Amino acid sequence: MAEQEKATDRYPRPVVSAAEAEWVWRLLSVQALEDGALPETVRLAVVVGLARATGARYGDLLRCTTDALDLDARWVTIEHGKHRVPRRHGLDPGTVIVLRRWLRVRQELCAELEGTVPKALLLTVHHTHDNGVTVAAGLPITRQGLVLSWRRFVHRTNATHAARRPPLPTRFEQLRRVWSRT
Repeated sequence: MAEQEKATDRYPRPVVSAAEAEWVWRLLSVQALEDGALPETVRLAVVVGLARATGARYGDLLRCTTDALDLDARWVTIEHGKHRVPRRHGLDPGTVIVLRRWLRVRQELCAELEGTVPKALLLTVHHTHDNGVTVAAGLPITRQGLVLSWRRFVHRTNATHAARRPPLPTRFEQLRRVWSRT
């Protein structure tokens, strides 16, 4: 019985406030557009921008391809949920700007790859390891890669803004739910 009570205390975890979620978006979108921005920061700004525009979960974003974007018309098609229901979502100008920046960074990451460039929108930004095998930058990122990227951002941000802002949650879901439409 005590375990059930603990479980209900933890799930669902509380979401951040809408103001805090928008602060994260502004912070990342500004950092992504700075000269010398790290590719990981630009990619994370895209993840937050798309979650903000669509309410998409990590799995939905991992399925997103470059073909799903029409930046001139300012929309993206996301396949939502386990049934992969396609929905077209409008994009605000800030998200479009960050996506354009990411597409340039993405092109640079893929420049050294041999063969066909991956269709996946979100790619690894540096060499990584998967079960002891080195994986080159520019390949589709995994869910775990996104989780680790978010946590690195949270730890850096929480350390930088300690005692001035409430700490950000280490689970992206607690931010995404603010914008969730489902």
